[in-house]
Amino acid sequence: MKKIMIGMVVILLASLLGLRIIQKFRGSGAGAKSGPLKSTTLAVAIQPVCMETIRDHREFTGSISPQSQFIIAPKVAGRLEKLRVNIGQEVKNGDLIVQIDSLEYTQQVEQARAELDVARANVADSQSALDIAQREGERAQELRKQKVASESELDQAEARYRAALAKHAVTLAQVKQREAALKADEVRLSYTQITATWEGDSNSTRVVGERFVDEGAMLRANEPIVTILDVRTVIATIYIIERDYPNIQVGQQAVITTDAFPGQTFHGAIVRKAPLLKESSRQARVEIEVDNTDRRLAPGMFVRAEIEFALHENATVVPAAALVRRNGYTGVFLADLTAMKARFVSLTTGIVNGERAEILTPPLTGQVITLGQHLLEDGALIVLPPAPEAPGTQPDQGTRR
Repeated sequence: MKKIMIGMVVILLASLLGLRIIQKFRGSGAGAKSGPLKSTTLAVAIQPVCMETIRDHREFTGSISPQSQFIIAPKVAGRLEKLRVNIGQEVKNGDLIVQIDSLEYTQQVEQARAELDVARANVADSQSALDIAQREGERAQELRKQKVASESELDQAEARYRAALAKHAVTLAQVKQREAALKADEVRLSYTQITATWEGDSNSTRVVGERFVDEGAMLRANEPIVTILDVRTVIATIYIIERDYPNIQVGQQAVITTDAFPGQTFHGAIVRKAPLLKESSRQARVEIEVDNTDRRLAPGMFVRAEIEFALHENATVVPAAALVRRNGYTGVFLADLTAMKARFVSLTTGIVNGERAEILTPPLTGQVITLGQHLLEDGALIVLPPAPEAPGTQPDQGTRR
């Protein structure tokens, strides 16, 4: 048994020694090569350099919002007596929408009017008393000139006149106070009739977006009743990252698509770009105005906006897959089909849109390598794959015997 164990250990050590010798031999053989893959022929795929139009564009996602919207809410509390509109209904500027129970506010107006009448009666009474005091004062002055009345009697008459004059001024002020109170009560009464009003075209119409309460509900002041939307023009709101921020300008055109209308496009223009990027997301808000006269686009829809940054016609274009980096330079490998070698050309790119790349310099013609180029070095030998057989061609089966 001990001999068997010793034999197994010897075999294992011999195997490990042989493996190390093989690895060392392979390493020395690989190091003896003169350059990376230059002496190896690689199979590659090629495509021609083209002259065509190339676009630099981006697609952003966002949502639709109305051009404007506001909430109809009461300025006074009360019971909702009549709601004249519902969701989706069109309204004109100045249309009566809501009526609130006005009995209490009508009563307040009547009370204010009665108090104003009392104040005006007090003015008439104080005016009469003032006239009497004025005549008594004039009589006292005349009697004093004739030395019939004493100095104290004249002083008393003048004091009564000044008191009557002050009382008359108070009654006049009370009239103004009651007039202001009546006007305030009339304004509160008018708040029970709520109309849809907005600035701009008086003949334009808008639409009811949401309804929050029903008839008979007890409303608090400023409690929402309905929303009014202007959807003749809608706003597509998107958010852009820092890289795209310099390329977005007010006035640029955008093509809008939505899942609600597959295959259809809507056209708009950028009308606003935020002057800042939010620190939390590093994104800036951009608003695109889209005509919606037919009202197909509804607020809240998810949309995609394609914006074109640049368009170059008759540009030198290669597949973007052909671009490689060698020794810090960007370039492509041109296929020398005469010598069957790959030639690296350093170049300057323009628009790169994911599939195609524009070449600005130097002038470029011929065939570029699009598959296998990452394994190549300048001057490497290449071979093209065999051309596919024509349909219907049968392989050579040899002569049957």
